[in-house]
Formats: sequence, structure tokens, C-alpha cells
Amino acid sequence: MHLVAIGGSDAGISTALRARELDPSVDVTVVVADRYPNFSICGIPYYFSREVQPWQSLAHRTHADLEATGMTLRLDTLATGIDVEGRTLSVRDADGVESTIPYDALMVGTGASPSTAGISGLDRLGPDDGVHLLHSMGDTFALERYLDDHRPESAIIVGAGYVGLEMAEALTVRGLTVTQLQRGPEVLSTLDPELGSLVRAELVHHGVDVVTGTRITSVARDDGRLTVTGTRDGGAFSRSADLVLVVVGVRPNTALLTAAGAATGAGGAVVVDDRMRTGLPHVWAAGDGVVTHHRQLGVTYLPLGTTAHKQGRVAGENAIGGDARFAGSLGTQVVKVFDVVAARTGLRDHEAAAAHLSPHSHTAVADDHKRYYPGATPISIRITGDERDGRLLGAQMVGTRGAEIAKRIDTYATALHHGMTVAALSDLDLSYTPPLGSPWDAVQMASQAWERDVRDFAAAH
Repeated sequence: MHLVAIGGSDAGISTALRARELDPSVDVTVVVADRYPNFSICGIPYYFSREVQPWQSLAHRTHADLEATGMTLRLDTLATGIDVEGRTLSVRDADGVESTIPYDALMVGTGASPSTAGISGLDRLGPDDGVHLLHSMGDTFALERYLDDHRPESAIIVGAGYVGLEMAEALTVRGLTVTQLQRGPEVLSTLDPELGSLVRAELVHHGVDVVTGTRITSVARDDGRLTVTGTRDGGAFSRSADLVLVVVGVRPNTALLTAAGAATGAGGAVVVDDRMRTGLPHVWAAGDGVVTHHRQLGVTYLPLGTTAHKQGRVAGENAIGGDARFAGSLGTQVVKVFDVVAARTGLRDHEAAAAHLSPHSHTAVADDHKRYYPGATPISIRITGDERDGRLLGAQMVGTRGAEIAKRIDTYATALHHGMTVAALSDLDLSYTPPLGSPWDAVQMASQAWERDVRDFAAAH
């Protein structure tokens, strides 16, 4: 059997590894558009902050490691067409030579491309002009060359999501004066504004000029300076800098599959079922190019690296005859911004209301460990639960880097996965020692505060 996986990132490599793990006799070919298979795109900001050096360290596995598993890598090879009936994949190599690869099963993990949010000028200005997108190793090298060759002193970052915030830290550490522009009312729009404001305060504390309520419509270059223009709170807005970085989300790459007859759905992504089947015979798909099966919302589009890994694993198993299912996402995410960590899982109040649930949200503050032990820091925890049946619906957290925010949000994610109530969190047998926690962990203190708030709200109404 010959399995062909398109894409050298999370979904494609996970597909290949799972297939080879389950059946070492399977012939697996991975078609990679560039020469950097299995590199951690999520780690790029830490390369720019120089916390990760050299750039080769970003590889989850080396080229040799991957080939040692028995897979064949076709690097610098672009997939250009799928003949579904003939079961062949058309490709073009770096020299422009076109050929076909026959397959018994095909997995498409073409991922997503950076969104430009309709900003004019991005089609004319590129890395050599100081205008950068950041989504690949090629983008990484282009930005690094610009930093080295031009020594910019100031930067504008359009977007204050996860990558935008991480790059604000990285460029600040590199000595640039950073302005961060955000369309919404607060940075990190995946959190409620009251928690996002804590992240904003950390950015400001480290010298980042954060400007919210800003919609950028164009980028232009004049006399060696770059100027972004748009509107802010209804009025005109402009700001200039030596470098502009646009990180405003992604759009799914679907052309290869739609040309072969696949349908698109949420977010414009390719429709797959929970077995990662596209509806095309012998063709699976996974990663940032496909819809996301969400455990609470149903089918949506939420591209995440963790999701792509899981989807690829499912696709790899099923492509060789298995019957695995993707269990679904909860949108669990975490980000470090200087010395603060923010995380979320599940639904926020407005998301739960849109899903016809009855959400009640409450924010509590609890120390990360016993206060009498030196170094205790507060964690702000916002819990959303269903006031009708007490089910946990979601959680958000902001605290210091040492407060184990990532692991604590994982407790909530686990509870959500198993449909627990907020009250049941107090029954969990969580670890305790004074330097690291409390007899009631911060996770449980916030849960108990939510229960009290629901009772008080009910009594008042």
C-alpha cells in the first residue's frame, strides 16, 4: 500500500508517523512544499527573541529522524492537482519539472496562509521593503535578514493575537520600539476584556505602545519609512515605523481539494467528518485547511497546532484501514507574554449564549500557592458555567509565568472533555504542597466562587 501525505507540518507528519507506527509495511511518501519538514512554526517568536538558537533547533525531528521512520520525503515539491479517479497526485519540483505520484490513499494537509485582512499595499510591499507576514520558515529567514541588514529601531505589529503578542515581546527584547495595533477593544480577543486588560498592562509595563479600537486599511512606504493608516474609534489614524509585521489570522488553503471536488464549510475550510474523510474516495484531510469538530459547538473552524496533530493521527490510522475518530476540540490555548501567561478553554459567555446555553460567568482571584510561603502570586480565573444544570462551559486564566497557568487550564479542559459540573471540580483530588498550591487549589477556589455567585444571583432575582 502507498500512502501519500501532502504537507510537512503537524498534520502531514502526524499522518505519516501514525501510519508507519501501525503498519511498518506501508509505503509512505510525504510531499513538502518547502525544505523544512516538521519545523515548529509556534516556536518562531522564540527564535527572534534569541531564546531558541540556532534556527535548526525549531525542528521537531530532523530530516534524518523522519527518514529513519521509513517515510520518503519529497522536499521543495508542490502538489498541483489530484486525479481522484486515477488515484494520482500531480506535483512540480523546485526546477519546475512536473510528474505524478500514484497513491492508494491520500491525506491532504495543506494548512493555511496568513490573512491580509484586506489591507491595501500588502500586494506591492514585501520583506525587502520592511513589510512582513510570519507563517513559515521562509518568512522567518526574510524577517531575520531584514533585522540584520537594516537595523530597524521601531516596529508596528498589526494584530494582538497569540503570534502578535509573542512577537511584540521578541522584538522588544531585540531592542525595537514596538507599537501594537488591535482592532478590538482589548488585546487577545480570545479572552474576555477584563482578563485581556491584564495582558495589555504587561505589554505596557515592558514599553509596548498598545493601541486598540484600530482598523488598518493600508500600508505605504515613503522616504524609507512605513506608514499604516486606517481608523480608530471612527476617526482617522496613522502611525509610522521602520518595520511592519502583519499577523491578523489565517485563511485555509483549500484550492487543491476543491478543484478535486471537495466541499467547503465553516470558515471556508474543507469539510471532513470525524474520521477526517473528505467525501472524495480514498482522500483524507487534516490540519488548518479543514473544519474543526468542536465538542461544544459542533462544526466550526478553529485552526490550532494541537488539533492538527490529533487530526493527522486519526487520518493516518484510517487511511491504512483503521476506524479512529477525532474526539473534538475545546479550543484550549495558552500564551506567554513577557512574565504573564494567559489561557482559555471551552466557551466564553457570549459563545455559550450563541449556542443556546444558559451561561453565567464569574471572575475570582486566588493565589497560586499558600501565601505564607514566599513568592505567592494571584491568578485571575473566569469561569463560565450553565446556570440551569451547573455544567462547566469554559474557563479563562491570567497569572504569572511561575503560577502553572498552562497545567491549571488543562484541569478545566479535562473536566470539560468529560462533561463535569463546576461543583464536581471540588471533588477532584488535586496535589498540594505549600510552595506549589493550597489544600483547595486555585482551580477549585474559583469554582466554589462561581457556585456562590450563582446562588447570590438567583437569590437577587
